[in-house]
Amino acid sequence: MHTQLPPAVITEQFRAAFGNHPAGVAVVTASGARGPVGITASSLISVSADPAYLAFNIARSSGAARAILEAETVVVHLLTAGNADIAALFAGPGENRFTNVPHWEALPGGEPLIHGLGAAMRCSIESRVPAGPATVVVAEVLEIFEGQASAAPLVYHRRGYHSIGEHTRLTD
Repeated sequence: MHTQLPPAVITEQFRAAFGNHPAGVAVVTASGARGPVGITASSLISVSADPAYLAFNIARSSGAARAILEAETVVVHLLTAGNADIAALFAGPGENRFTNVPHWEALPGGEPLIHGLGAAMRCSIESRVPAGPATVVVAEVLEIFEGQASAAPLVYHRRGYHSIGEHTRLTD
């Protein structure tokens, strides 16, 4: 017979399990009523290539959550190993993070596009699904902006940022 573990134990074990599971890092930006907003996300997944869909989640307690969840479109920036500072900036607290971003522009729809990162994708939000204290956002990719495509990706693992590259390849 299987004994149900207390929620605090499950939470601790869950964090430990996913802390050992590496994830790619992205920054999701949108135009909000009070200006540009953004969050760091390590929950980004590819849903479909044809048509192109992706998904990410956002904690509703995040300061930028409301603006991103109310937006019709967002830009998802895939970060490279050289972008750990941007990941940390958008993961931390703060209202106007864009004052510390050197090169960005508002696209015609108002979405902030940050230059000097990996590829970026302008997306139309198709659905928002509440899941506990977070919301899973599913979006269709409308446009892709090429960035530093050959640069090593930024990975979040064991509560820190890392890089992977050809030297870590295990298969051909």
